[in-house]
Amino acid sequence: MSPFRASPGFTGQWAHFDFEVADGVATVTLNRPEKLNALTFDVYADLRDLLAELPHRGDAKVLVIAGQGRGFCSGGDVEEIIGELQKFDTAQLLEFTRMTGAVVKALRECPLPVLASINGIAAGAGSVIALASDFRLMARSAAFAFLFTKVGLAGADMGSAYLLPRVVGLGRATELLMLGDKIRAEKAEQIGLASQVVDDEQLPAATTELARRLADGPALAYSTTKVLLTRELDMDLGSSIELEAMTQALLMTSKDHGEFYRAWTAGRSPQWTGR
Repeated sequence: MSPFRASPGFTGQWAHFDFEVADGVATVTLNRPEKLNALTFDVYADLRDLLAELPHRGDAKVLVIAGQGRGFCSGGDVEEIIGELQKFDTAQLLEFTRMTGAVVKALRECPLPVLASINGIAAGAGSVIALASDFRLMARSAAFAFLFTKVGLAGADMGSAYLLPRVVGLGRATELLMLGDKIRAEKAEQIGLASQVVDDEQLPAATTELARRLADGPALAYSTTKVLLTRELDMDLGSSIELEAMTQALLMTSKDHGEFYRAWTAGRSPQWTGR
């Protein structure tokens, strides 16, 4: 847990999704299966606030995002968000779009590895939440759909036009964001959008296996790697090399690096502490 805390305590219960932490693995489960886990204003706000708290809790080393039922997340609820947005003025609309973007920014800046466990459809905002995760495990029947243009909005939403070209390349990102067509799991894996595709019944076990590997591994090394990957996206090579040199020198003083050498010398597996 971070020693630097302000007056508010941690949130005891999240009202708009299921949340638990078990043995270093935090899990957010979107829990509106009857609507394919469509997002509401409140779900967005809770995700934003949880991601701000999570790095300070001290009991989680990895975050898993999953959905109940037949889908991961079908995007914004047509009635509860899109319908309501018709009543908003420009200032209110900007407050909303900034909130949705804040979720993606928080996912990328969260120092914990984030794993999206994608069953069924990840569409609209759901596709961007998965995109902003570090690992995307897909069931074989799952699919992406960046369908913003299909509802008359820009395909560039919530940072998708920044993130997607960096994952699949500009040409492919142009196709996916402009046309909004469904991307099946096999194609997602071919173009690098999916980290791994497994049979539907194997998705929970594959998710647990990867989450466990991340939680049991050198957490400080994983966290630092994610932070540098995010920060170096817009750096020149010289700046990146200097940042990595300073960071690596710092981690060479870490307890985990010293533990590796002691374990190697003793012929045993390292006991990582994330310190």
